[in-house]
Order: sequence, then C-alpha cells, then structure tokens
Amino acid sequence: MDLYADPPGAALDEAERFTSALGGSAGNIAAGLARLGAGVGLLGCVSDDAVGRFVLRQLAAYGVDAGHVRVVGEGRRSSLAITESRIAGLQGVLYRNHAADFALSVADVEAVDFTTVAALVVTGTALAAEPSRTATFRALERAWAAGAMTVIDLDYRAYSWQSEAEARKVCAAAISLCDLTVGNDEEFGLLAGGVERGRDFAAALPMAIYKMGAEGSETFVEGHAFRSGIFAVDALKPLGSGDGFLAGTLAALARGEALPAAVRQGSAVAAIVVAGIGCAPAMPRLPALLHFIKEHDHAHRAV
Repeated sequence: MDLYADPPGAALDEAERFTSALGGSAGNIAAGLARLGAGVGLLGCVSDDAVGRFVLRQLAAYGVDAGHVRVVGEGRRSSLAITESRIAGLQGVLYRNHAADFALSVADVEAVDFTTVAALVVTGTALAAEPSRTATFRALERAWAAGAMTVIDLDYRAYSWQSEAEARKVCAAAISLCDLTVGNDEEFGLLAGGVERGRDFAAALPMAIYKMGAEGSETFVEGHAFRSGIFAVDALKPLGSGDGFLAGTLAALARGEALPAAVRQGSAVAAIVVAGIGCAPAMPRLPALLHFIKEHDHAHRAV
C-alpha cells in the first residue's frame, strides 16, 4: 500500500492529507500489465487485516487475478510506503515489519499450474528472505520446466538483505534459471563485484536489459546488443519508472512485438508513470500508450 502526500509537490513531513494506491514492485508491474491488456495473476501473500484487504480490492480493480494470493496472519503485515510526488529532496518511509510477502511458501507455488503460464516474473526482493526465497526458486524451476519464459527484475533493496555478498550469491543462482534479466547499472554492478564491470556481466547473459537512467538502456541478446533512449517528459517524481518499463516491455512482447519495439514501449510507459500521479494509478492503457508514443516521438532520445 502506497500513501502519497497530497497535493502533488507537498512535503511528506508537512502533509495534512494523503492519497492511497496499490504499491510494491510486483503490484505495480501486475497493474501495468493488466492495464495494457495482458492476462496477469499475482502469486504472493497479504496480511489478514484492512491493509491486506485494500490490496486485494485494488488488484481486482486493476483486473489482476488474485486467486494465488494467500491471506496470512501470525502478525504478518503488508508493506506500507509513505512518500511524496516531487523530484528534489524526495522523502520516503517504508514499513516492512514482518512482511507478509516473505511468507510465500513452496505449497503456494505447487498450487499453480505452470503449463497455463506464458511467463513468470520474479523480483529480487522475493529472494531476500525465507520462506519466500525457496518458494521463488521453486516457481522458477517449475516455470522453466513447463516452457514458460522466466524473467527477473533484480530490484535490489539493500535493507531487505543480510549483506551484499548474500544478495550477489542468491541473485546469481536465480539468474541461471531466467531467460531475461532486467536491472540497472548499480544492480548489475552488485552482481559483477563492481559497477565498472556491470555492463560486461549483463552482456554475457543470454538476454538482459541494462538500464542506465537518463541514458536509456542497452539490451543484450545472445551476443548482440542494441541501445534505446528515453522519452523526455517533465517528471513529477522518480518513482515507478522501472516497474512501468518492465510492464510495458513484457506487455508488448506478449502482443508479439519485436524486442526493440517492446523496449521502446517500455521506455514510453516509464515516462508516463514518472509524469503521472502515483505508480500503479499512472500506468497507461494501450490506446493512451500508443497515442503518447505518436505525440512524443520527437521527444524520444535516440542513442
């Protein structure tokens, strides 16, 4: 659950009211995929309280199948992020006390029929603690065996891990089960043992998208590479761009778009999200996305 200081531009520590939204990388990506017309379900856990019920209602409103979202008690809490919609001096407070999403179990994974799944997307955060870590590896193994495309968004959050060394070892093992690895320069640098070696690490993978912020991205596929720029917009906030990028890219691939066109559409979704209010609420529908690309093509920075 995200809470944004309202109106946009208001400082968190001075705000008198907040607006609520579905949040978390997995929730945002799922909402983005659903808005773009992809059939999408979420595999995870929410808390047995009002916040968990809020998340479930939000998933339903976006059209995300929550049939494999388990409600957990035992003091587990769905995460809460409180933040702002501004660029300079962005403040945010994240509450992940006994996080409900880390309760994902192997039994939850075994309940999924992966023969009906075209792609499985996992985030690095799901690998940061047990039992979610083992469950996520099991999901990747079962999806791989079923012939589904497997995707990992590295999504490295230092506060979720015991150490960088642990994150490096676990994420490297997960990547070996993934067809596509997506991350930024710092995340690939973590895996490579240095930011200066991150690009070479990404280039050596079967397929990877190396995000470089304002410099766009570079996609590596079996020894070949291509660059893609960004769409220049007046950003309201820096949040949600990565989630929008991945949702836009994967939704385009699901529609049969070629990889370069899919990455370009992902870049457009990222631009729309950072210019809009909230993360999940700012995810566009397909007609709006295609209109944005047509109207802003001149603002697409080629690289």
